[in-house]
Amino acid sequence: MPGPAHDLLVRGVIRIGDGSWRRGEVAVDQGRITHVRQGDSAGVTARQVFDVGQALVLPGAVDAHVHCLSDAREGIAAATRAAAAGGVTTIVEMPFDASGPINSVARLTAKRELAEREAVVDVALLATLKPGGGHVVAADLAAAGACGFKVSLFHTDPYRFPRTDDGELFDVFTAIAQTGRPVCVHAENNEIVKSLIARSRAAGETDPAAHARSRPPISETLGVLTVLETAWHTGARAHLCHLSVPRSVDLVRRWALDGADVSLETCPHYLLFTEADVDAQGGRLKINPPVRPADAQQGMWDRLVSGDIDIIGSDHAPWPLTDKIHPDIFDNHSGVPGVETMVPFVLGTAFARGEKEFDAALDAMTAAPARRFGLAGRKGSLAAGMDADLTVFDPRQRWTVDAARLHSNARWSPYDGMTIDGRIMLTAVRGTVVYDGEDVVGAPGWGKVTVP
Repeated sequence: MPGPAHDLLVRGVIRIGDGSWRRGEVAVDQGRITHVRQGDSAGVTARQVFDVGQALVLPGAVDAHVHCLSDAREGIAAATRAAAAGGVTTIVEMPFDASGPINSVARLTAKRELAEREAVVDVALLATLKPGGGHVVAADLAAAGACGFKVSLFHTDPYRFPRTDDGELFDVFTAIAQTGRPVCVHAENNEIVKSLIARSRAAGETDPAAHARSRPPISETLGVLTVLETAWHTGARAHLCHLSVPRSVDLVRRWALDGADVSLETCPHYLLFTEADVDAQGGRLKINPPVRPADAQQGMWDRLVSGDIDIIGSDHAPWPLTDKIHPDIFDNHSGVPGVETMVPFVLGTAFARGEKEFDAALDAMTAAPARRFGLAGRKGSLAAGMDADLTVFDPRQRWTVDAARLHSNARWSPYDGMTIDGRIMLTAVRGTVVYDGEDVVGAPGWGKVTVP
């Protein structure tokens, strides 16, 4: 008697070619998708079969913005366990590590080796370029496997996360353009923000709302304009990270129409929280750029549905809670852990808002980031020949976040205690289940570094 036809068979509701959702199946062999079919194929067998009923079988998410090592207490193992539990099968890892920025081939190689030992899901690595002439190694870093680059217009830290000033940005973009890789940018105007922070401190205004006042929308939009014009003149493939206001999105789209190769990302916190939540959570929701008012939040949803927002990334920043609860808002670290909560909360919220919102949010966390970072040949969609990266999402399963049970070493979450209709029921990376709906069962070292 012949053995099973496939290694893995997952049956549930899939999106078919016309964009509608129908009962179907995904078959897997040797880590790749063999077929995606509408209906249940009679007589098809597999060594491992999951029938998830009316739950949705989705491409595994590609989280385009993850900081595993900005705090050494997190690490790649913990962050990728969190990713697996959150339906994320590939992370794009930021290069601003506590041990030092990834700005040389030696540092990139060492990080790649670390990821190959520790990662539970697949990893793509960004590099950065040291201010003061570091752009001369851009081609070497791309050849060594960097999927792209990240620089900042804002001066966060002189060593780990320095500013690339306007005087050097043109050279940096020119060098990166020659590699064909995207350059991701933290786009906030340094002078405006630093001046307003100093003014707030001098006035004794250190309440949670002072953070947003020190980073008004113009501080973001001026940074965006700098990136857009530099990209247009150099031909660099620019990607604007964590945009928070609708005007920023509109500016990117205008430059794209003018021929610039530009894309943008927003984050779950700009779609799910408002300034009122900052009042309640204080430093826990201190993020750069800051969480905005409700009208800005609605504007970002509108632009997601219209197709003007390319990517949603978590900007996972796993600072321990001790770095987030100082009474002076400016003494707190910026960023929140989010790689485990991004997919269920964004998709759960989008599902409740409507089909257009759901489809747009799904693409912004799967196909779009895979395309932008050179991974579309293997990641981001369910099709024959692609890596068998799958997520099963049930929009009718309600769950409440218990931060103590999340997998990041941060051990807290701005979503703690929040309830959402939408739960991750299964995650598979290259055909191997790494999360079974209750536990992360993938082993460190299963994840591989993926290069363009």
